[in-house]
Formats: sequence, structure tokens, C-alpha cells
Amino acid sequence: MSSLNPLLKALPASVAPQLDQGLSQLGIPVDDHQRQQLLGLLALLHKWNRAYNLTAVRDVEDMVSRHVLDSAAVLPYVQGPRLLDVGAGPGLPGIVLAILAPQLDVTLLDSNGKKVRFQRQAVMELGLENVTPVQARVEQFEAAAFDQVISRAFASLVDFVTLTRQLPSADGQWLAMKGPGADDELRDLPAGICLHQRHLLEVPFEAAQRQLLILNVKS
Repeated sequence: MSSLNPLLKALPASVAPQLDQGLSQLGIPVDDHQRQQLLGLLALLHKWNRAYNLTAVRDVEDMVSRHVLDSAAVLPYVQGPRLLDVGAGPGLPGIVLAILAPQLDVTLLDSNGKKVRFQRQAVMELGLENVTPVQARVEQFEAAAFDQVISRAFASLVDFVTLTRQLPSADGQWLAMKGPGADDELRDLPAGICLHQRHLLEVPFEAAQRQLLILNVKS
């Protein structure tokens, strides 16, 4: 983390208070180390984004709400302990969840080389021993079963479930982070898959509606 000090000092003064307020509104307590890791993630993402176009969100203050707090909002529903983040991009929500819940064993899966390189750099810089970045297409990825498989911006519900059907354990869950318009996708779920829970998410500093859909295999 010491190598991040220059980047942390370069963050706008408003970023840390915004992060603190957002986490407080979400009811998520963090210690100083976790707080520094989250700020470090923001600093790294902002730096790399200028060169590698990792995310369409350019302003680091917008990254607080749209990336970190949006990811953190699903924490109450993440049990793990083995969590797969499919289409993780620069590591969202997986890295944020791994910071907030160190007991999780998080695998980040993405086929984009530059995004996985960022994941690896962030994992190293932030000292995250519970995160494993993997560069592969989901169709070709093989691993021991996961307790939960999460996706933030990967695909439609149908594609998400179909492409990852072999990855959750027998009693595992799919966690799909979605905007307001997911009802049509729910109607097209593959046979044998059902909606287990739907949770509306209140993301601090964000007006857009967000929801978490938890799917499982019909018993």
C-alpha cells in the first residue's frame, strides 16, 4: 500500500468523505485498512482508466458511487465463501466485496486482457490474498463449484445462467445486479431456474434504480 501513497494524495479531497458517508448510509463498517484499500482501488482505477479505458466513468467522484458503493450495496446478500465474479471487468464488484469481507474467496473472471492485468495489479498493490484474477472466456472456464456466482454488467439473465450453469454448487446461487428493467429477462429464464429473492438497492448518491436478483435451481 505504501507505493500507492502518491496516488492517494492526488485524490480530490472530497473522495474520502464521500466514501465514508456512503458506507455509513449502507450500514457497512470498515476499519482503517479496508478504507485505505477502497481509496487505493479508486486511485488505481482512476490512473489506469486514463490510459486503458477500463470504464466509461471518468470522474473519480462518480467512481465512488457508481463502482465502489454500487458494488458494496450487495454485501448483505453475499455469503460465499467461494464467490465467482463473472465478467468482472476491472474487478467489480469482486474486489470491493473481497475488501469488505476478507473471509470470502473471490475469483475474478474476464476475457479482456487489459482488464485482467488491472485486476492483478490491484490485487498486488492492495495486498489482497483472497482474490484470484483469471483471464478466460466463461464458456471455457473450469473450476471447482462456487457457492455464489455474481455478475454486475456481464449479460442478460438468460446468457448469465446458461453460460455459467456448471459453475455454482448444487445448492448455489446466481446473483445478478440489474437496473429496473429485468422483468422481461426473468420471464425467459431457462427451465429449472427460478427467482429466489429480489432486493431493491439504495446506492448512495445514485438516483438510478438498482436491484439484485438471486436465482437458484428449483428444488
